[in-house]
Parts: sequence; structure tokens; C-alpha cells
Amino acid sequence: MPEGHSVHRLARQFDDVFTGERLSVASPQGRFAPGAALLDGHVMTAAAAHGKHLFLEFDHGLVLHVHLGLYGAWNFGGDATFRGASSIGAPRKVGEREVYDVAAEPAAPTPGASAAASPAYAGPPEPVGAVRVRLVGTHGWADLRGATTCAAITVAEAAAVLARLGPDPLRNLPGDRDAFAATLAGKRTAVASLLMDQKVIAGVGNVYRAELLFRQRLNPWLPGNALSPDAARRLWDDTAAMMSHGVRDGRIITTPPQYWDATSRGRPGRGEPGGTAEKLPEPAEAHFVYRRHGLGCRDCGTAVALTELGARKLYWCPQCQQA
Repeated sequence: MPEGHSVHRLARQFDDVFTGERLSVASPQGRFAPGAALLDGHVMTAAAAHGKHLFLEFDHGLVLHVHLGLYGAWNFGGDATFRGASSIGAPRKVGEREVYDVAAEPAAPTPGASAAASPAYAGPPEPVGAVRVRLVGTHGWADLRGATTCAAITVAEAAAVLARLGPDPLRNLPGDRDAFAATLAGKRTAVASLLMDQKVIAGVGNVYRAELLFRQRLNPWLPGNALSPDAARRLWDDTAAMMSHGVRDGRIITTPPQYWDATSRGRPGRGEPGGTAEKLPEPAEAHFVYRRHGLGCRDCGTAVALTELGARKLYWCPQCQQA
């Protein structure tokens, strides 16, 4: 399931390419036809994310609410002015990055060439597969498939969804940090379970859960009320920082450069040809414990352990995470 950083990237993407545009909204699959009819022909005014929930607001007071779940994905396309990510959602491979599909973009005209030399945008292609909803603007389109939630709701209904969620570290509003610490202080549940509870903290998934607990050297089974207020605030701060890096990079990278090999450290960074947000590691170097069951801990050499907690796989280092 895409974690919160991917949904925030989606919200930024929609803001960039559709906010202020009157959109054609359809449901090629037919399953969302009544909702599409309510949104069709209206101007999208804003896009927002909270945790794993995406909200696209329209000028007549309705909101397209999407939760991708395990199988949902957005695909984008359009002309040279349309900066759409090629795909955000599932199915995904570990380490895959959410990047604009440069190969699908019309080639930039050479200096001095007329604009007519660039291929003209002919509109969206015929839908492929079960497209739940298609949004079409002047310069591009977005297709949604396989989402757990896709609904046209009122602003009040959107507020009710938000009221059921915990604070989002990527929003990091005043008071969120202390509210998170206070919630943990009142829970006897294992901290590893609390991090996956969207009512406690919104947006954290299985990868961030494992990595954050390792980075903070926390025993996954430590009860929430056993954390000191300072430890809970440090956990919040690290979550906010790591997820912000995920928004920037389009990947979950929790290891600092000293854990990467020389080839990774030498790859181009932002502002260099072929560069990204900063020098990025190979997928196998990007995590401390996630999907490293049986491999040596990067810090102490102990074999990374694997168990299930709440029907999800949990990775941790038995030596480093005793506290």
C-alpha cells in the first residue's frame, strides 16, 4: 500500500496540473458513473492529502475522496506542459521511484525552431483496463484504477473523514507533535502497532514503521505508555523528517550516505545531469531492516529478525532494539 509520502506527492501533482481547470470527469469502467456525473464540468480548486487519503476539491462544494488501498494507482499523461507522474500507487516494486515519464513527453523544440515542430497533444488515449475515474484537463489526463475508496462527497463529509484520523507528520501542524506524544502516553499497545494505527498517526505504513523503530532503537513490543514524552517527540520528529524526504525523493530512503557503497555515493545529485533530490542509493542500500530478514544488521551484525504483528510483517534487530 502506498504510504503517506506518495499521497502527498499526488496532491502536489494534482495541484500543479489541474487546480484552476474545468475538468471532464468520467468513469470508463462505469462503477463511479454517478459520482463522475456530479463532478463533470466543474473547476478543481485544490488538492490535499492527509495520511493515505487524497481530497480533490471542486468549485461547487464537492470533493473527490480517494484512498488507494493495496491495489489503487493513478496514471498521468499529457502534453509537454503537463508535469504528470507516470504512475503513483500499486503494484510497485521495492525501490521503484515515482518520477515523471520523460520518455512519454514530446521532445523539446531545438532553439530557434517553431512551436509547430513539437508534436501536438491529441487528447487522452482510449482507456485501458478498469479505469474507475478519468480526469481530463486542457493539457493532460489522469486515470485511477483499483482504489479502495473513490467517492464524491461533501466538504462536511470530508471533514468527518479527517476527524477520524490522527495527525499527519507531513502536515506537522502546531500541536500535532504533543498530541501524538500524549496519545502514546495513554496506550498500553505495542508501539509497532500504534505506528500503523491511522487514528494515532496518519500516513505511516509498514516500511516506515520498521525503519523508524530501528532508527530510534525502540523495541517494537514496547508499550506506548512506556515511552518517555521526549522519546515520543523524537519518534514524531524522525517520522516527519523521513516522510518529508520520501516526498522529495519519491522513495523511502532511511539510511544516510555513509551506509551506501561508493557507486551510490558517486551518482549525480540535484542540479547535475541525470540528477535527483540528492545522491541516492540502490534499493538494497536504502533501508536498515525492512526486507532484510536474515541479513546482518548494518550497525551490529546481528541477523535481522522477522515476525508478524497485526497481520503485517515486522522486521527488527534483536540486538539494537532491546530498549
